[in-house]
Amino acid sequence: MMIKADIGLVGLAVMGENLVMNMESKGFCVAVFNRSTEKVTNFVEGRAKGKNIIGTYSIQELVDSLKKPRKIMLMVKAGNPVDNFIDQIIPYLDEGDILIDGGNSHFPDTIRRTRHVEEKGLLYVGTGVSGGEEGALKGPSIMPGGSPGAWQHVKPVLQAIAAKVEDGSPCCDWVGENGAGHFVKMVHNGIEYGDMQLICEAYNLMKNLLGMTADEMHEVFKEWNKGELDSYLIEITRDILAFKDEDGEPLVEKILDTAGQKGTGKWTAIASLDEGIPLTLIGEAVYARCLSAFKEERVEASKLLSGPEVKFEGDKKAFINDIKNALYASKIVSYAQGYTLMKAAAKSYGWNLNYGGIALMWRGGCIIRSIFLGKIKDAFDKNQDLNNLLIDPFFKEKMEACQDSWRRVTAAALANGIPVPAFASALCYFDGFRSSRLPANLLQAQRDYFGAHTYERLDKKRGEFFHTNWTGKGGSTSASTYIV
Repeated sequence: MMIKADIGLVGLAVMGENLVMNMESKGFCVAVFNRSTEKVTNFVEGRAKGKNIIGTYSIQELVDSLKKPRKIMLMVKAGNPVDNFIDQIIPYLDEGDILIDGGNSHFPDTIRRTRHVEEKGLLYVGTGVSGGEEGALKGPSIMPGGSPGAWQHVKPVLQAIAAKVEDGSPCCDWVGENGAGHFVKMVHNGIEYGDMQLICEAYNLMKNLLGMTADEMHEVFKEWNKGELDSYLIEITRDILAFKDEDGEPLVEKILDTAGQKGTGKWTAIASLDEGIPLTLIGEAVYARCLSAFKEERVEASKLLSGPEVKFEGDKKAFINDIKNALYASKIVSYAQGYTLMKAAAKSYGWNLNYGGIALMWRGGCIIRSIFLGKIKDAFDKNQDLNNLLIDPFFKEKMEACQDSWRRVTAAALANGIPVPAFASALCYFDGFRSSRLPANLLQAQRDYFGAHTYERLDKKRGEFFHTNWTGKGGSTSASTYIV
């Protein structure tokens, strides 16, 4: 009698292969399929040889090799390839079987696919998987959402292969219905964009304002990784700065300064606009990558446009500490904005998100893993209804302790013509958020002047709207009051 596999996986690229090896190492029998079937042969006769892994060469063979309810995980390129495989596989499945999309799908697609698959009597899971190649093999952060009935069946596999924190808790738990898992993964990636941009700005200040060498910066990041900034991204930055090319020079300084992106940061920024949430730092991180792509234009502009002479005359060691504090404070803002976006989306889509649980899922395996996330979990454990991380007592205290450094760093950068869009936008958000009165009163007057869009008054109750005939030539008719 043929041995039946516990789970099937489609897509034997780097992430798919490593997830299969991870599953097999945890005691699961895995059936694999790939559109280019030679990859199946190469895998089962190479890296997977002697393992509890079954190679299959058609959708029919894959489905027939699985225990019921069948669980098939797709690790294929986001977009049309996911839809194509879903449509190919569905005819072979029985009621209650489960499809799992582990790619970087856009959450509206996951909402649509969940509905489509459920209409066929099947179950669907859209799950974020973070941690890259190493995480997939040794334990990623996994953020599943979709059909609630699927969770009991996929939970043993997903939690077994996920990263674990100190007490053994898996960095994987049910996020919510339909697109919730992929939305949370999208926000994770947006925060990742922000963290990376902040680190790059810290590096740029140390290099171009303080004149530090790569080796000197390596020592700084090495020290930072021992304290409250301890994280995967600080750790790899430490290692990158120490890495030498064949001629003994730092390799990082030979890499072209144009950044790539897969689109998840852009999706996060767009979602924030849709929800009306100021996600300023992540937005600036996305735009910084876009600006970096204009390499030829920037080189030409550098010959034509002048700025201030870069000059630093202060205490170098003290300023490095200021940069550390500015990075930490800006990082708090990035997470505060990301969590505010998740709260708004949960309300819009009817998701019941566990915000402390999400921080736990991000504490291990994923790209943004850091000790910092434990403090976010603590904040939401104390107050599940917390509206903004900035008003949590721990983070409030940290912001107050860091803000003088933050202002010195931002001011020095601007005075010396060194771009710090993430540091500056984070500081402006902080100052805006702590302001009881912003100049939007003038903005509302302008809107009413040119478009009769109405305004509210401080001396009247909220929800009562007024229009003024500002020129004496207009009428008393106002436009309908609405907010997008």
